[in-house]
Amino acid sequence: MLYLQQVITIAEQAGQAILEIYQQDSSQFNVTDKADASPLTAADLAAHTLIVNALTALTPDIPILSEEAANISWDIRQHWQRYWLVDPLDGTKEFIKRNGEFTVNIALIEQGEPVLGVVHAPVLAKTYYAARGQGAWLKTAAGSQSIQVSQTSDRVRVVGSRSHPSPDLAGYLAQFPQHQMVAVGSSLKFCLVAEGVADVYPRFGPTMQWDTAAGHIVALEAGATVQFDGISGPAYQREQLLNPNFIVSALRAG
Repeated sequence: MLYLQQVITIAEQAGQAILEIYQQDSSQFNVTDKADASPLTAADLAAHTLIVNALTALTPDIPILSEEAANISWDIRQHWQRYWLVDPLDGTKEFIKRNGEFTVNIALIEQGEPVLGVVHAPVLAKTYYAARGQGAWLKTAAGSQSIQVSQTSDRVRVVGSRSHPSPDLAGYLAQFPQHQMVAVGSSLKFCLVAEGVADVYPRFGPTMQWDTAAGHIVALEAGATVQFDGISGPAYQREQLLNPNFIVSALRAG
């Protein structure tokens, strides 16, 4: 798909900018709090600047909605037929904890649906990517390979948030007497379902549209379903940037 290889390069360049800060002494991270009390670091801002500048050069006519520049009114956004949706550093808490479970997320939205997505994990040196109708892929040092969901026959593998546990999760998991729970940060949860490492990712807690869009298309193209509570139409053409609960699943009906 048009732009896919360029966006992979941009995401990886942003990842390198993040790593340059990540490899410093953590006491130098200079963490501040945003208005919603979520943390912000120099790495978030460095990645944001690099991505916005690169996407603007690549597609000057396509607007950009980034977590670090999200104060764009619905009066403007509702007229966007096509736009970039970006989380320059998804999993800032994981970045601060230095566990490597953070990502760069870039998605192209058309008519409210993700049609291209790149999820780059700098520390893991993995890049997940997908475009509508072209499948989902994982790029590592060994090259790129197609990925798809797989379902275990005995124990359901559930992936959940490391930094945002939810009391509602226990109720959901009650339907799976035999399950294995794995906690992972950031949009990597979408990707673990996409590559067949996990069967289901139930999210009962707050996420924003930029947290999910890139992983959403990767999971879809790998064969998973993505269902938001109360949303039957386009998930990314809404005034409310906060997502409802959702479930990403590779489980077959019945």
